[in-house]
Formats: sequence, structure tokens, C-alpha cells
Amino acid sequence: MSGGYDRDFLRARLELPSPSATTILLDYIHFSVRFRAARKLAAIVGVNIHGKELNPLAREGTWHFDDRIPREQQAGPDVYKNNAFDRGHLVRRLDPVWGDAATAKKANQDTFAFTNAAPQVDDFNQGKELWVGLEDHVLSHADAHDAKLSVFTGPVFLDDDQPYRGVQIPRKFWKIAAWTNDAKLAAVGFVLDQSPLLGKVELKRAIDQKLLEGEPPPLGPFRTFQVPIGQIADLTGLSLSRLTNADRLVSGQRELGRQPKAIQLESPDQIRL
Repeated sequence: MSGGYDRDFLRARLELPSPSATTILLDYIHFSVRFRAARKLAAIVGVNIHGKELNPLAREGTWHFDDRIPREQQAGPDVYKNNAFDRGHLVRRLDPVWGDAATAKKANQDTFAFTNAAPQVDDFNQGKELWVGLEDHVLSHADAHDAKLSVFTGPVFLDDDQPYRGVQIPRKFWKIAAWTNDAKLAAVGFVLDQSPLLGKVELKRAIDQKLLEGEPPPLGPFRTFQVPIGQIADLTGLSLSRLTNADRLVSGQRELGRQPKAIQLESPDQIRL
């Protein structure tokens, strides 16, 4: 079985970004996690998706601690009991589930590690539905010969994120999907904003719902945006220069003589690839 995120999976080498804050690198089947113990959550995950070899296994898996890290450093089941939080997969369950049957089965179970989970409000609506299906939409537009993606996902950590049962709850999450066309790197970036729903979880004080400068005003829960990747770099402090230079949203907007800006998504048809 192959393990961990592979930087040479695409036809252009793409490293797993590393935060400036201290993290622990954890390798799983077809994906890796840079875990930030101080926040009890992953800072970034990276997964390789092979569209032609995906194995659509049923949603079967057991949530579990990763024994490589002390349990008290992981946001475990107590964070999710009797409240409105889902254990949100950062690496989507089906993304690493490819290859032979044994490998796919192990990858499926690996995604149920608490190190790959983050608290996300359980309301299901169009915004969250879009977020869940982003990889499928981008994959359908990737190079037909390779049908491969490398996807990075993580929470936006802010110092004033509200504490809840010993874990500061992220208000926003980001995702970057990358692929190659004729060995040339292409990428798109997205942000999910759950801050309008966090009051439902009865945090200790009101959530600051201030949006990123330049984002549209609040229109409802689970706002999903396609954003310039440079904006994700600013939010997270990650070095994303190669991905920023490959950003299809920015290049498309500049070709039209427009300043790069975020787009609120209401349907996959709005995604700029």
C-alpha cells in the first residue's frame, strides 16, 4: 500500500505546504495531515485523487484517535456529543479511496481519524452541498488523460476563534484543487464560511461575523466562495506561491481586465476553471 501525500503525483511537482507554526506530519493512505497540536486540529491536509481508479465504497468507517499523538491533543468524540457539530472530514472520505480493494478499504478507514476531522455545523444547504462536491466538479474538468487532482484543505485559524469544550472552533475553511494540463500546473481556491451558524452551537460569546475584506455581504449560512489563492495565503500564512501563480480564477479575471476578487457560489456553473 502506498502511504502519504505524493508530491510527484501530478506531472508538475507540488509539495505539501507547511505552516509556519509547529505541526506534526502524519501520513495515511494517499493523503497526509500536518497536525497542529496546540489547536487539536489539522492545520492542512493534502490528498492525491486518481479519478480513473476511484472505488465508491459505502460510507463505512469507525472514528478513531491516531495513536501517534496523545489523545488529549486531539479533538475527540466529546467535542461532537449532543450538539450541532458534525465531524467534518477535511480530506473528503472518497477522495483517497482508489487503487486495489485492500488499499481503497484502508484509505476509507484512514479518513475517519480524528486528526482528519474538524467541527462543522450540521445544517445542510446549498452552500455546504457545493463544498462537498467541489472535487468532483474540478475533476471533471481536469486533464482527460490523467484525471488526477491534488487537493489541499484546512481551517482558517484565528486567535479569537471561540473556545468550545477545549477546542477553538474555526469560522472558515479553505480548499485548493490543483491539476496539470500538458504538464502545466493549474489551480483554484475556495473558502467555506460557517460563521453565521456558529451561534446555534451556543458558544460562550457572540461570534464575530466580519467577512474578509472584499467578500460579498452575508447572504445565508454556509457561504461558499471561489477566491484568489493569494487571499488564502494571506489568511493562513502558508507559502502558496506556485499555486497562486497557477490560479485560474485570477488569470481569467485579468484577461477580462478585472481586478481579482472572490465570487460567492450558488451553483457549480459559477466556478471559474
